Order: sequence, then structure tokens, then C-alpha cells
Amino acid sequence: MNLQSLIEKLTVNLLWLAVTELPADVKKALQDAYMRERNPVGKIQLKAILENIQLAEEERIPMCQDTGLISFYVKASSGFRGLSKIEEALMKAVKRATVEIPLRPNAVNPFTQKNTKDNTGRYIPYIHWSMIDEDYMEITAFPKGGGSENMCALRILKPADGLSGLKRFVIESVVDAGGMPCPPTIIGVGVGGISDVAMNLAKKALLRPISESNPDPIIASLERDLLRAVNSTGIGPMGLGGDSTALALKIEYAHRHPASYPVAIAFQCWAARRATARIHLDGSVECLSHRGRDLL
Repeated sequence: MNLQSLIEKLTVNLLWLAVTELPADVKKALQDAYMRERNPVGKIQLKAILENIQLAEEERIPMCQDTGLISFYVKASSGFRGLSKIEEALMKAVKRATVEIPLRPNAVNPFTQKNTKDNTGRYIPYIHWSMIDEDYMEITAFPKGGGSENMCALRILKPADGLSGLKRFVIESVVDAGGMPCPPTIIGVGVGGISDVAMNLAKKALLRPISESNPDPIIASLERDLLRAVNSTGIGPMGLGGDSTALALKIEYAHRHPASYPVAIAFQCWAARRATARIHLDGSVECLSHRGRDLL
């Protein structure tokens, strides 16, 4: 099997896995939230979420009718031949997955309102490329629903606003979002860079395992403080009240201009769908997000 065919087949299966089975860290976080939840209504909502997850796995059907707009995060070694063909393989995989899984067609022209009906279009699926000095390629399929995407926010703070301004913006964004992003959410915060860099960092933060704190102890402490503050809002599961408004909050940053302080907030709903595989130079495939799964 050549690289293009391998990637196409692998990506169809990654998308299938992403929309039907949550990674183990997300499931555990939801189970833990259920055990901790003190609000009876919140506990009922979390129980329904967990039952939905189980049914999706058993029936091999999407856990949410909104199967999202698809992004891919690709890390590639220059040692892979045919890198120019990968985008075509990913596009073909999305078209196949739309029919075979099926996925809800979500790619709409913003001017004509015409739906392409296959989840592809101009810059969609969106592909984030990273070159690595390793002998493998990694592909992460990241379907993100409209409810959580609609609540993403970007603000250019004044440098004088400092950390207190950042914290205030995060909490205001969570309160404004309420139940719209289908909590308990995962929240990504991107700080610094320029505006598009900040939002890209916030989205990438959503891909970090829930148990993984920022390696910088100062930022890790800020993540914990903000998560406690978010959960103290009482918004709770599905916005109906409770202790579990967010499962995790992750921060990524870039250096900024002295006159500019961009902060981006990216929400991911409880259906935190992602699936990652690594392709080695010998053609062998390893599933990283769902250990032990055969993707070919």
C-alpha cells in the first residue's frame, strides 16, 4: 500500500474512532465529574452523557448529531516521500467518511449558503502542518461542533491589564457562554503572539491530554486557579447548574509585541473528539489516542 492510500484508509478510521469513542482521559474525567457532582440535576445530566457515550461505542454511531467541522493536525518528517499528496488523501478520506460513517455534511459556502454535502470546501478540512525531525508522521483528526465553536472568543487586552485582565476575560467568556458549548467543557486559552496565533494556540491547547499540565509551573498553577474559578460559577453540566462546568483548562502562549496582549478562548464541548495515529517509515501504524486499536 502506498503512502497516499495508507493515509486515506487510516484517516477514515481515525474519523470513525473520533466521532464514536472518546479518548480514555476524557471518559475518565467525565466519570470523575459524575462521582463528584453534588447538584442532582447536574448529576442526571452527567449520567445521560455517560450513557450516550456507552451507546455510541456499542452501536458504532456518532455520539453527537453535530459531527463538526474537521481539522487535521499533521506532524511530518521530511523523510516521508509524497508529502505533497497528503492533503489530497485527507480530502478523499473526509468525503468517504461522510458517506461511510456517516458524518453530517457541515461545509457551507458563507456567501451562497450552498452545502458541499461532503464536508470539504475552501480550506476545509483545515490542515495544520508541523515539520519534525523524527522518523514518523502523526495525524490528529479533530472534528469540532458548532455549539462550542460559536462560543470561542478573542480579545486584544491592554498590556497594563496583565494577569488580572486575562483571568477576568476567561471568566467573563465562560459566564457569557453559559450552557451553549455543552458543558462540562474543555477550555483552551491562547496568550500572546498576534491575534491568529493566539486562537491557534487556544485550539492546540484543546488537544493536550486532560491530565497533562503546562510544563511551566507558573502557568500550570494558573491553569488550576482558573479551572477552580470556572467551576465555581455553578453553570454546571449542560448549563443546568452544578459543580462541573469544565473538565480541564489548558494554556499555551507565545511572546507578544510590547503594545499588544492578545488572549483567545477556545471551548470544546463534553464530546471532546480527537483521534491520533503515528505512521512509521516502515509503514506500521500506532494509535496514540486510543491505545491498542487497529486502524488498518
